[in-house]
Amino acid sequence: MKTIREQTVPIFVKDIQIGGNNKVVIQSMTTTKTNDLESTIKQIKQLVEEGCELVRVAVLDDNDANALKYIVDNSPCPIIADIHFNPMLAIKAIDNGVAKIRLNPGNIKNKEDLQKIITKANSKNIPIRVGVNSGSLPIDLVKKFGVSAKSMIIAAKRYIDVFELHGFKNIVISLKATDPLLAIESYKLASKIFKYPLHIGITEAGSLFNGTIKSSAGLGVLLYNGIGNTIRISLTGNPISEIKVCKKLLNTFGLYDNLVDVISCPTCGRLNFKLEPVVQEIEDYTKEMKFPLKIAILGCAVNGPGEAKEADIGIAGGNGSGIIFEKGKVIKTVNEDELVSELKKIIDLKYKEFKKGK
Repeated sequence: MKTIREQTVPIFVKDIQIGGNNKVVIQSMTTTKTNDLESTIKQIKQLVEEGCELVRVAVLDDNDANALKYIVDNSPCPIIADIHFNPMLAIKAIDNGVAKIRLNPGNIKNKEDLQKIITKANSKNIPIRVGVNSGSLPIDLVKKFGVSAKSMIIAAKRYIDVFELHGFKNIVISLKATDPLLAIESYKLASKIFKYPLHIGITEAGSLFNGTIKSSAGLGVLLYNGIGNTIRISLTGNPISEIKVCKKLLNTFGLYDNLVDVISCPTCGRLNFKLEPVVQEIEDYTKEMKFPLKIAILGCAVNGPGEAKEADIGIAGGNGSGIIFEKGKVIKTVNEDELVSELKKIIDLKYKEFKKGK
């Protein structure tokens, strides 16, 4: 049976497909001032190098809107314009070549202005993300149903009805909330009601530590249930961290494999060598290697090849010596001080084999 992700209609942002398959497209947003062209392009390139597939930029005024053409022309990935309140900025963004618009229709008060955006987007075959946010729900819905999944769904349906009334179906839906439980409930309902792709995220999740936990808790449930066609992990700070967390989260659910995964045992009284600095050293050594490899770093024979047989390669150390294993089979015994260097040699060999076979 197809997953929910595969059952949604496909929407194309340039040549990137959202929905209609089991892939989850990774997004982020620049933190630079959009009209600072050099800084914005630099950050977009950094995000793409890290694994980001779509980048959104804030469009606050005419200066930002006018900067979009240069950004689009010099970006290595499709650009999404983030629009609030001012409908004319959406029109300018489309004219300047953006591949997608992010819009909260609740912030566009004039129906004629919204129709202009729809008409323009239709003429250019530009998809629109129809965004509902728990913090800006229509007052009548909040009074009747509170800040709830029901309010989120009704608000989304209102907006989508307007788009469909004007013949526009090039839609991606988001129902973002700061509360992971509310987000889970809202997206679960949406997956049953709408056939459009879903952009999932926990908004205003927080710092790297708090935001990662909150996002992983909420979005992990959705991903496990086959919900979510494109994703942004929202973290305060450098957006590169968003991509790192996102890749790891998707990798955990088998939805992203171009990643070195370092697993290690919890420390306990059986530990016979300094495990933590070794784990950190190998994570640092492999952080720029973008290929599928699972490495196990274990502190004793108890958690050796048997418990880590799913790892491609691994080491287990203790009492002055250690073992190196592949797929659960010991291939070498070395002195403890040689473990890391020998492991690195094998990693390098695997990486070269991967690049040669690409």
